[in-house]
Amino acid sequence: MPRLPTLILLAMLAGVLAGTAAHHLAPDAAAAKAIADHLSILTDIFLRMIKMIIGPLVFATLVSGIASMGDGKAVGRIGIKAMGWFVAASVTSLLLGLVMANLLTPGHGMALPLPPADATSNLKTGALNLRDFIAHMFPKSFVEAMAHNEILQIVVFSLFFGFALGTVKDGIGKPLLAGIEGLAQVMLKITNYVMAFAPAGVFGAIAAVITAQGLGVLVVYAKLLGSMYVSLALLWVALIAGGYCFLGRDVFRLLKTMRAPLMIGFATASSESAYPKVIDQLTRFGVKERITNFVLPLGYSFNLDGSIMYTSFAALFVAQVYGVELSLGQQITMLLVLLVTSKGIAGVPRASLVVVAAVLPMFGLPEAGILLVLGIDHVLDMGRTVTNVLGNAIATTVVAKSEGAIGAPVAEEVDEPTADGHPVLTPVQVVASK
Repeated sequence: MPRLPTLILLAMLAGVLAGTAAHHLAPDAAAAKAIADHLSILTDIFLRMIKMIIGPLVFATLVSGIASMGDGKAVGRIGIKAMGWFVAASVTSLLLGLVMANLLTPGHGMALPLPPADATSNLKTGALNLRDFIAHMFPKSFVEAMAHNEILQIVVFSLFFGFALGTVKDGIGKPLLAGIEGLAQVMLKITNYVMAFAPAGVFGAIAAVITAQGLGVLVVYAKLLGSMYVSLALLWVALIAGGYCFLGRDVFRLLKTMRAPLMIGFATASSESAYPKVIDQLTRFGVKERITNFVLPLGYSFNLDGSIMYTSFAALFVAQVYGVELSLGQQITMLLVLLVTSKGIAGVPRASLVVVAAVLPMFGLPEAGILLVLGIDHVLDMGRTVTNVLGNAIATTVVAKSEGAIGAPVAEEVDEPTADGHPVLTPVQVVASK
C-alpha cells in the first residue's frame, strides 16, 4: 500500500483522539481555543507551502499544456468539452441540492437560536455581481496575481501566454517552452517535498477543529450534517455514474488512484492543498499531461461541484429555519441565480458562504441566516472540498478519454528498497530525476 494515504488516515485518527482529549482536558472554552490555535500552526504551515507552489505550478503546467497541443483548434475543442462537462455537473449539483433539501427538510424543527435582526455576516458579498466578477477575471498585473494567488487571473494570463507561445514555439519560443516545461517538472518535484508534510497538516486541522468545538457540536447539528453528507454521497454517485458512461470500469480504478488527494482535501478542507497531488495521481492513472495541465486548472476555477450543491442546500436550509416557504418558481429562479453567481467563487474566501449570503436577500431571507451554519462550516467544508476534488479528477479524465489521451497507467510508488539499499523509483520518479 502506498505510504501517503496510510499516513494521512493515521493522522486523521490521531487528530480525532488528540482533539477530543484536549477539548475535555481544557479548563474552559478560551483555553480550548488557545490549544486549537497552537495545533492549527501545523495546518497553516502546510497550506502556506501549498500556496507557495500553487501559482507557479498552475502557470507552468497550463502554459506547457496549451503550447504543446500544437494548434488552436485542439485547444478550442478540448475547452468546449471541458466547459460542457462543467456546466452539466453544476446544473446536476444545484438540482440535487434543491431536491434533497426539500426531501430531507434539515431546517424544520431545529431548535437553533435565530440571529438578531440587525446581525451581519461580515462576508464580502459585493464582489459577486456580474460586472465585478468579469472584470476581476483579468489581471492588472501578472505579478500581482501570482503574489495574491488569484488562480482565475493566473489561468486567464496563462491562456494568453500559452496561445502566444504555441504560435512561436518552432522559433525563438522553443527554448522558452523547454524552460517552462522544466519549471513544471521542478515544481512537481517540490510538490513531493511539500506532500511529505501533509500528514502533519492533516493532524493539525482535525485536532484543532475538535479541540475548539468538541464532538458535541456534531450532535446539535446532526440533522443538517447527516442531510448534507447524504446529499454529497448521492452527488458522488451521480459523478461516478457520469464517469462510468465514458470510462467504464476504469472509473473505479480512478477512485483508487485518487485516494491520497481526496484524503488531503477532506482533512484540510482546501481544494488547493490537493491540487498538486491530483496532477501527480492523474499522471499515474495514465492521463496525458497536455490534458491534465489544461483541464484541471479550468476545473479549479469553474467546476466546484460540492461547493455549488451546498449553496442551494444551505439557502433552502435557512428558509426552512425561518419558516419561509419558497414556491417551485422561486426555487427554480434561485437555481438559475446560483448557477451564475457560483462561477465567481474561485479564489473568494469562504466562497460558498459568500454566495449564499449574497443570494438570501433576493428571496426575502436575512443575510444573517448564514450565521446559523457558521459553527459547523468547517465540517461541511470538508465534505464540499473532497467532492470538488473528485469532480475535477473525473472531469479531466473524461475529457482525456474523449481525446484518446489516456495511456498505460504508471506503477504506484513502492516503499521497499532494492538489494543495494536504495528505494525503487517509479517511471514518474525516474523522469523527474533526469
